[in-house]
Amino acid sequence: MGLFKRNPFGHILFLKRWLIRFMGAITHRRFKGFNELQIEGSEFLRDLPEKNVLFVSNHQTYFADVVAMFHVFNASLSGRDDSIKNIGYLWSPKLNIYYIAASETMKSGLLPKILAYAGAIPIERTWRAKGQEVNRQVKMSDITNIGKALNDGWVITFPQGTTKPWKPIRRGTAHIIKKFKPVVVPIVIDGFRRSFDKKGIMIKKRGILQTMEIKQPLEIDYENESIDEIVTKLEIAIEQHPSFLKVIPAEELKKAEEENIQRQWKY
Repeated sequence: MGLFKRNPFGHILFLKRWLIRFMGAITHRRFKGFNELQIEGSEFLRDLPEKNVLFVSNHQTYFADVVAMFHVFNASLSGRDDSIKNIGYLWSPKLNIYYIAASETMKSGLLPKILAYAGAIPIERTWRAKGQEVNRQVKMSDITNIGKALNDGWVITFPQGTTKPWKPIRRGTAHIIKKFKPVVVPIVIDGFRRSFDKKGIMIKKRGILQTMEIKQPLEIDYENESIDEIVTKLEIAIEQHPSFLKVIPAEELKKAEEENIQRQWKY
């Protein structure tokens, strides 16, 4: 590998490798120290193809979610089973991992700009900008960049487009699946919004159990399933479908609000 070899987005891989090593080293204790990350299903990662894989997940913080996934993915590919113990896995990280993020979020400070170099695919949100509701056309360059990333490796997306739970899946994710036909791997996370602030940078509370469940790839009929059918399948897979909700008793709801805990309930 040449010292200045670049990925399809022009990022120098040598710099990206050291950035992942550095950021991984300083964030490791957030998931294996201050708090504990419980992982399930990491063995599925080792059976995935090298490229054209799309991870879909619920979303709880801007950055901590995806940083944790970088840790888990690289640890699993280094032979660890449901563990990120011993950060030696960061020495040779997978360099073709990308994540979809709102452009305005990745431009909001020095740290987001640094994190963007690690693999962000910035897109212009069609429904919200600067805290206001908007309605604008999808930028074709954004779709092209997502396809470019899938053609090079793995892509992480949070199809609800928000850290608020129980919001609907954005149909754009289903269109991407229909267009590029990736292997779609669902991930369900919890505990991150209790551990960190909304951005996922500041530690809000220690001793929190964080969980990450990696599920088997979805079976999708790319040609015959409709957009709505794929959207429903994604909602169920990441456990954000309305069928997972149930009425919370008033006393329990009050307790949850007081503790600032967002709970997920299932039938």
